[in-house]
Amino acid sequence: MNELTILGISGSLRTASHNSALLRAAQKFAPAGVNVEIYAGLRDIPPYDLDLDTPQARPAAVRELRERITAADGLLIATPEFNYSIPGVLKNALDWVSTDWTKTEGLPLHRKPVAIAGAAPTNFGSVRAQLALRQVFVWTDSDVVVKPEVIVFRSHERFDEGGSLVDETTVELLRGQLEALAAKARAH
Repeated sequence: MNELTILGISGSLRTASHNSALLRAAQKFAPAGVNVEIYAGLRDIPPYDLDLDTPQARPAAVRELRERITAADGLLIATPEFNYSIPGVLKNALDWVSTDWTKTEGLPLHRKPVAIAGAAPTNFGSVRAQLALRQVFVWTDSDVVVKPEVIVFRSHERFDEGGSLVDETTVELLRGQLEALAAKARAH
């Protein structure tokens, strides 16, 4: 069986982000045959501009993200929650990769297997952000993992000072989610 490549995208730009740490945990706890690559270019994606959304005019950072998503067998999005929703930088990146106005290159997110996770310091974690993200993926017709959900509430209690995930329940949920994502990716 060929190794699967899962592209992990953190919706947080913060250096000490628990969502980025969650992606590193996904790398560590991924099942055999699954390689989690972490995308680190979210900061470089410019604001969405329809005038530039053509294969010839897209900024290089956008072209790279589209190529990486297209090449990946699946996506793992780790999102914080801002104002009951997803961070603007994450939504902006998804806007750039959800289009094909020229009908020449395909839609990177169309039927792409996607898993959503998230960490936040509140008692509700990233529940509302994940719900908002699921709505985005309805429009893109992505194949979203429904269960298990990985909602890391009171995230400051689940990671140690070095950013390692130390909560065994969260580790098991993350492993289960990665197994479900891998099953969807293999079915494609």
